[in-house]
Amino acid sequence: MPRPRGVEGSLVEIPAGDFSMGDHFQEGQNQDGELPVHRVSLSAFSLAAKTVTNAQFAAFVNATGYVTDAEKLGVSAVFYLAFQGHRRDILRRVDGTPWWLAVRGADWRHPDGPASDIGSRRNHPVVHVSWHDALAFCSWAGTRLPTEAEWEYAARGKLVGKRFVWGDDLTPRGQWRCNIWQGRFPYENLEEDGFLTTAPVKSYQPNGYGLWQMAGNVWEWCHDWFSADYYSKSAQQDPVGPTIGTRRIMRGGSYLCHPSYCYRYRVSARSSSTPDSTSANIGFRCAASGQT
Repeated sequence: MPRPRGVEGSLVEIPAGDFSMGDHFQEGQNQDGELPVHRVSLSAFSLAAKTVTNAQFAAFVNATGYVTDAEKLGVSAVFYLAFQGHRRDILRRVDGTPWWLAVRGADWRHPDGPASDIGSRRNHPVVHVSWHDALAFCSWAGTRLPTEAEWEYAARGKLVGKRFVWGDDLTPRGQWRCNIWQGRFPYENLEEDGFLTTAPVKSYQPNGYGLWQMAGNVWEWCHDWFSADYYSKSAQQDPVGPTIGTRRIMRGGSYLCHPSYCYRYRVSARSSSTPDSTSANIGFRCAASGQT
């Protein structure tokens, strides 16, 4: 394959293999479709060691003039405690999740609202990117989005049937291993790890394949359409998800995940959103078929 650009040196080769995909602890929500646990075999592929950063996305935009969906729409979702801007920039609270604000002028360059910038966050994950935006970057970079099965296989990092990327204990030896909500959601984040929102992409510890932050920080877009019953009919070899749908898979959880609301930083956890959705906690990482 052509040598990828924009993610040079960050793709990790993941060997072919098979694993048991799904929720081994039956802790997920029925509507997320984490069951049944099923055997999946995958061909070798490569996955970026980290999510795409603001600096990498800026290089893409500078090279192509690309305009993201959030910029075209002029509005995106920002967590209320992180908002930076004038009150007039807040168009409304999001129905059903009032901690999200629909903010005019929020986009990848202004992650917390129009008064914010990415000057000190060049090595943080790019956010406010839709599935379409992620796909455009991957096309430019000569890569692709990972399938959901590839994502989970790589996230498990050679561990078998564990709850989290690193094992079964959330805080081994009292140490945080991912950037999630620490405190009383959504009112108070104790910031025990030092982060209210995103952390630099190489924070915490990498997993067994050398992949950083496969849990927490930002949701990661995957290739697949979402279907809650897909696992019951998934192909065993290199599954790519349903052929049609209305929502695309997201994996990994984000800095807003908390067991009282969103226990989706577990390695088997699934979520989804429409391909044009954007918010301050959605990003992506690149994949490639075969060896790079």
